[in-house]
Amino acid sequence: MNDGKPNWWSRPSTAPETPEAARIPSPPPTDGGDDGDGDFPLPAPQPQVEAAAASAEAETVVEAVVETGTAEIADAPRPAAPEQETVPAPAPAVLLTKGEPADAPVTPVTDAPVADAPQVAPEAVAQPAPQPLHAPDEYRTPPYGEPGPWAPAPPVQHPAASVPPQAPVPPQAQPQGHVPPVPPQQAAVPPVPPQQGGTAPWMQYDPWGGAVGGIGVAPAPVKKSRKGLALAGALVFALVTGVIGGGIGAYVERNGGLTTVELPQADGGDTDRAPESVAGIAAAALPGVVTLHVSGGGSSGTGTGFVLDTKGHILTNNHVVDAAESSGDITVTFSSGETARAKIVGKDTGYDLAVVQVTGVSGLKALPLGNSDNVRVGDPVVAIGAPFDLSNTVTSGIISAKERPITAGGEKGDGTDISYVDALQTDAPINPGNSGGPLLDSKGRVIGINSAIRAAGGSGDGDGGSAGQPGSIGLGFAIPINQGKRVAEELINTGKATHPVIGVSLDMQFNGDGARVGEKGKDGAASVTPGGPAAAAGLRPGDVITKVDGQRVHNGEELIVKIRAHRPGDKLRLTLTRDGKELTKTLTLGSSQGT
Repeated sequence: MNDGKPNWWSRPSTAPETPEAARIPSPPPTDGGDDGDGDFPLPAPQPQVEAAAASAEAETVVEAVVETGTAEIADAPRPAAPEQETVPAPAPAVLLTKGEPADAPVTPVTDAPVADAPQVAPEAVAQPAPQPLHAPDEYRTPPYGEPGPWAPAPPVQHPAASVPPQAPVPPQAQPQGHVPPVPPQQAAVPPVPPQQGGTAPWMQYDPWGGAVGGIGVAPAPVKKSRKGLALAGALVFALVTGVIGGGIGAYVERNGGLTTVELPQADGGDTDRAPESVAGIAAAALPGVVTLHVSGGGSSGTGTGFVLDTKGHILTNNHVVDAAESSGDITVTFSSGETARAKIVGKDTGYDLAVVQVTGVSGLKALPLGNSDNVRVGDPVVAIGAPFDLSNTVTSGIISAKERPITAGGEKGDGTDISYVDALQTDAPINPGNSGGPLLDSKGRVIGINSAIRAAGGSGDGDGGSAGQPGSIGLGFAIPINQGKRVAEELINTGKATHPVIGVSLDMQFNGDGARVGEKGKDGAASVTPGGPAAAAGLRPGDVITKVDGQRVHNGEELIVKIRAHRPGDKLRLTLTRDGKELTKTLTLGSSQGT
């Protein structure tokens, strides 16, 4: 037995009267003990022999030789049995040991006469005879009895390795009356050749063990683990669902969902706006604002103007219509899209103002005029124009400063085209094309005429500055409407505008603080006009004027701007320095014809 498992079966004897212990041979000894694969057979009990039989002097040696399916038994000398008692010979049995081939028939030992064998010394008998593990079954039950429903499969035997034959043991003298047990000799079993057709020999059947050495029953196919398949399926499913989910999420994110998007929107309500709001001011003023397209003299330009009255008079800048002075063409476009031809009524370079008139147009809406003297810094303003020919553009801002002296023009180089403006400064965006448009207060009244901007990187004043077509940087300038009103009236009535003068020639190269009266006038004439306002007030060449009506002036241009801000006939109080002394003079402004 090996770990409690049966390893082989023994066929029962045909003589039931034989003692059971005598039918169980002792297992053959091994050289090294257990070989790791075999079982440990249990020794069978030896039959009891009376003392009278101990004097026997001979023993029988049985040699079983299995060759080609036959067994031969050699005769050995056998001592005579005592007459007192006859010991029955062991019943024939089939000895199956681990390693015997299943298809080699074994001839059982019979009661044939056995030749006397040489006596064997007691010391030489060291190995007990092999015995079967199980007692014979007298009722011939399976596996070697009659077949039954409970019979197990026939045993499978392993091929036995070749066992070298043992040397015969020399006979030894035995005491009389003693018959020692006859140990069977191990037969030399030749190796079993492989069967034809590649079929392996039958092996010993082990219901709890597997095939030995790869011979015998073919191993059952190993079933593939379903856990790996389930894990792989789960990973594939997760990957597919992740890709599908990511695609759906990206589509929803980009398209806002799987359904049609309907955005909330406010219901149509009241579209009216407060008159003081930018929208209200723009709605009221746009019908009176026009866009001018001027061409002539090899040049063309775009500007803005506004209607002064129902007679079709329109006020704009002189530099807007200057190209059409001789034989140019002026086209006026109203906010409604209606167009009309226009002609120049009058213009003035020093104020940079001009009046044109359209005819044959009905339903004209004139813009109301405000008072620029009432404007305060910080008042909200709205500018309307056509920057870059974008008609009806509305911007808004505040009054940033007042009485800002600026000069514009000077492209001719002789100074005749320079305009001097005591301007209103605003941060309302003004761009090229806004020139001549109205600057409105919070009540929609005109308080200035947009005229110039300071461009980034430019050094000059005027619409567009001195560098191409720059845009607004929040520095826009407008001619005060009070000055524009007076000049427009003169241009409409006489076609010319008058300029207030003091009758002196200024030294424009003076670098000191103030405006210095020159030593000589133009073409060598006197710097102080005889009989003029300055001569009457006592001014002399070399005097430096520092204030006008208490306002500081730093150069000749600022003095001209301050004087042009008044009408001819107005009185001025001048502060000057002469030979280090400060003097105050009062004079009445004269008049000169503008160009």
